Amino acid sequence: MQFFDRLGAYRPQALAVLRIMAALLFIEHGTMKLFGFPAAMGDGALPPLMLIAALLEIIGGALLVIGLLTRPVAFILAGQMAVAYFMAHASKGFWPALNGGEPAILFCFIFLYLVCAGPGAWAVDKR
Repeated sequence: MQFFDRLGAYRPQALAVLRIMAALLFIEHGTMKLFGFPAAMGDGALPPLMLIAALLEIIGGALLVIGLLTRPVAFILAGQMAVAYFMAHASKGFWPALNGGEPAILFCFIFLYLVCAGPGAWAVDKR
């Protein structure tokens, strides 16, 4: 157990890695909606709500990558993911594994954790 106790010293860095990786994956969802990269999501012009979601994902994700305004941005993005889950997934069934809502739930709770825990190491917020 002593080994695992020593790992606690790296808590700020582990939190930063969680923040950065979640944000990079989140940005990918926005680039799919807005730019069709790495794969297109839908075809044609985006409905207004999807455009807003794409902008939140790209801009909010970028702010989280650098750790700027981490807590308020994470709060907004957690809300976006809760809304996305109930608007796009919950009506398809109760089980998230079957309704495609697992990523929205995971992002929501990661962002809620960041609201409480802060950015961790390597963040502009720490300067």
